[in-house]
Amino acid sequence: MTLWVLGLNHQTAPVNLRERVAFAGDALPQALGALRDLPQVSEAALLSTCNRTELYAVADDATPLVQWLATHGEGLDAYLYRHRDAEAVRHLFRVATGLDSMVLGEPQILGQVKDAWALAREHQALGSGLDRLFQQAFAVAKRARTDTRVGANPISVASTAVRLAQNSFARLSDSTVLLVGAGETIELAAKHLSEGKVRRLLIANRTLGHAQELASRHGGVALPLTELDRHLADADVVFSATAAREPIITRMHVTDALRRRKHKPMMLFDLAVPRDIEASVAELDDAYLYTVDDLERAVEDNRRGRREAADEAEAIIDVQVARFVETLQAGSRQEPLKRLRAYGDSTRQDVLDKAQAQLANGRDPAEVLEFLAHTLTNRLLHPPTAALREAALSGDTELTRAADRMFPAKAPYSHAKLPDDADPAP
Repeated sequence: MTLWVLGLNHQTAPVNLRERVAFAGDALPQALGALRDLPQVSEAALLSTCNRTELYAVADDATPLVQWLATHGEGLDAYLYRHRDAEAVRHLFRVATGLDSMVLGEPQILGQVKDAWALAREHQALGSGLDRLFQQAFAVAKRARTDTRVGANPISVASTAVRLAQNSFARLSDSTVLLVGAGETIELAAKHLSEGKVRRLLIANRTLGHAQELASRHGGVALPLTELDRHLADADVVFSATAAREPIITRMHVTDALRRRKHKPMMLFDLAVPRDIEASVAELDDAYLYTVDDLERAVEDNRRGRREAADEAEAIIDVQVARFVETLQAGSRQEPLKRLRAYGDSTRQDVLDKAQAQLANGRDPAEVLEFLAHTLTNRLLHPPTAALREAALSGDTELTRAADRMFPAKAPYSHAKLPDDADPAP
């Protein structure tokens, strides 16, 4: 079996393609279950964030994974990356460390990777291979962030958006900001806005209780999502990040809000994938719409500033990838021995059960011992005997030489010194 990573991210695909395969809420465990049930797939995990959707799987071939992903959006194949074995290990280590993120070294991705691992474990989609890989990724990420400055002064897409709003549009102390959603991204935005002394903070969410909790922590006013269109005109800046599958702020909503604002400009940040704000809003005069892809240009300075630390983290990952792959290869070399032991144990137990049943039925113990010895010998020797016979007929000298090494000519145990742990005959 082969370890595969298949996916697309902010570097390979625009947001209008990424949102087709973005899984959130109830859709995520359903998608994971469907992925795990694919033929040839023995283990699976699914990572879906605003910047990436990635399938991690142990499978004979990547074709079923590609076909499954294609059912969620045509035309994706040209944007997909595929990594296998060592490169798949390296990719996950880089993702967990934040080296593959839009904001280099951002800390949120590690939590998202842990969530993907926990969900896969909860739904029994992981085996020992992927489980070990993810846990090693967490250890590598922790070491890289501890031993280098790749995670120093951590920033996020949310903080980048807040900074962009401050620097290019309006002073927070003079602005009303509307947050839509109550997840981690909106929590981070609320924190940065509160620290920036925003004049007024409105928080709208489908579950009003979650909005109220967020508002109480950051000095905002909570609103039910049903009142969004009513309060949109109050907002100078809007940040939206929900798990909705369809836009919740439409062109009509923004057109009406601008009319009521007498066309005073609005700045809107759509931090969700799939997008929360209709793309055509960008066509409106006095509406300035930014998506997560637009923010990538704003974080380029951050990426350059952390390049040296990132190079140090990459060196740590190189070493850890080599060690992990070596461990996997060592484990795979033990598989034949494990199968041989398992076959011997199951055969012994099966023949022993039959012998005990014969004793329970009153059969002569001497006959039972003869049955036990004869049957156990035949059952254990049948597979290697058949394989050696076939090798002799086909001219497979490699197998016969291996048999000579395993079974060198020598006197039978009855005429030889017993092993130290053997019981002497009475």
